[in-house]
Amino acid sequence: MTRTKRRNLSFMATLLLLALGAQAAAQADPGKAAYEHQDYQTALAAWLPRAERGEAGAQSNIGILYENGEGVKQDYAKAMQWFRKAADQGDPTGQNSLGNMYHRGEGIPQDYAVAMRWYHKAADQGVASAQGNLGAMYYGGDGVPQDYAEAMKWFRKAADQGNAGAASNIGVLYEHGEGVKQDSVEAMRWFQKAGHEPTAEFGIGNLYFLGHGVTRDYAEALEWFQKAADQGLSQSQDHLAVMYFLGNGVPQDYVQAYMWATIAADAKGQAAIGSKLTPDQIAEAKRRASQWKPVPAPAASFGP
Repeated sequence: MTRTKRRNLSFMATLLLLALGAQAAAQADPGKAAYEHQDYQTALAAWLPRAERGEAGAQSNIGILYENGEGVKQDYAKAMQWFRKAADQGDPTGQNSLGNMYHRGEGIPQDYAVAMRWYHKAADQGVASAQGNLGAMYYGGDGVPQDYAEAMKWFRKAADQGNAGAASNIGVLYEHGEGVKQDSVEAMRWFQKAGHEPTAEFGIGNLYFLGHGVTRDYAEALEWFQKAADQGLSQSQDHLAVMYFLGNGVPQDYVQAYMWATIAADAKGQAAIGSKLTPDQIAEAKRRASQWKPVPAPAASFGP
């Protein structure tokens, strides 16, 4: 048998194994397949018996359904109950989810110390999102002294596992020189690495808008602000309002500027822009804003 034929057979065998693996995974957890297709009732029916039998992973999944109101009425108390059952068995998803609820104060009094404790348990098991959450707590000084170096440490751990949000946060640290030497080029590299994460897209737009590390380019900035704004990032929506108001990289358009300020819920921006508009123009801008809907991000990607 020639080397080419052996290589082709090996490739086909690999594809077959992958296909069989995916099929087996779907058969092993029909709830996961249903959840990915947004069939939450079927996911609930598949997971609930397993959760009631004490399977930690299924308990975490039921908690997620209750937290998000997917297939059930949103109920933070029930979500907390299921997450705790899973977390007490050492399930890292349950631990990280408990941390999230304490961090945000969902259904319980906000408690940064308890959030930190649960994040650490999950992060120590290698959960990238928990590592990123720890970085965010150190970055914001949530329940701990603000520590950019510690934030960077946890963001790097998460980013090394492909966590786009953490990569974007590293870009922010470099952009502003927080805990590291300010470096716009390095910031751009991390923003680009984060793929379609909206904060990263905003960061790229801002670097082009300011001309930091790149040649100032309002048209390029507008394109990146638009990407992040379409995903619902209010900071980027505000910047679009400014660009349309000033005519930076786009023909000046007060109606469009007012629309974006309205979507961003920026009352001061609306007042400033509204002074340039007639009542009919304001009504048109509000009509456009009422019809706006966020655009889902493209498939996740994480660059080299």
